[in-house]
Amino acid sequence: MKLWSIVIGLAVIACDADASAGTTRIQVYVALADNVSQGISPVPAKIGSGDDAEANLYWGASEGFKSIFAHSKSWQLEKTEANPSAQILDRRTYRHAVKDCTLVAEAWRGKNIHQCLEAFFTSLRDRKCDLTAFIGHNGLMDEPVAVSVLPATAQPTDAIILCCVSGSFFKPHLEALKARPVLTTEQLMYPGSFLLRDALEVWLRKGSRSEIRMSAARAYAANQGISVKAAAGVFSKLE
Repeated sequence: MKLWSIVIGLAVIACDADASAGTTRIQVYVALADNVSQGISPVPAKIGSGDDAEANLYWGASEGFKSIFAHSKSWQLEKTEANPSAQILDRRTYRHAVKDCTLVAEAWRGKNIHQCLEAFFTSLRDRKCDLTAFIGHNGLMDEPVAVSVLPATAQPTDAIILCCVSGSFFKPHLEALKARPVLTTEQLMYPGSFLLRDALEVWLRKGSRSEIRMSAARAYAANQGISVKAAAGVFSKLE
């Protein structure tokens, strides 16, 4: 058995670890930006090392997952695990301050983005969480990932995919897995975790996909200094 297959199993199990019956469960897979191993436009070396979670653009930098959620009043950090596997540098468990919801987020080494995507799709396939999110580079642009085809009777599950042009690249995979996209993208974009933070608040109150899209658009407009109309064009119209 390949090492990444073992890691995938551990990552999927993590979503269930601290959840009680009835608790809403969210799993977030963050593939660290990596100038060397990913087909990305190079970023400054300090934030572009896929082996350094603390400084990485998508994790420890000011708009990375760890930093954004550390400053969020809605999410309370409950548990940290440093280097839970060879491929995962950091795992953090949060609980929502108001809703009965737990969130487990993992920082995957940049060179292991393919295995990170495998784990993301496995989580969707096995229905371990109510929502599964991916943040990072669109690794499907570099290398394909095969997924299983589930029967139409599979129980509902939701997906958020914050990477460049995720709507078209991930659509066949989500359809095969009978997963409902609630936030995907249509253009090249910057997947700062402020987008996930704001989208989750709408999703948790059972807002529509249109409302989730506009919440992300407002956050993106503020961050990029563009109009909300222009920012909305970055995200897929799912309703």
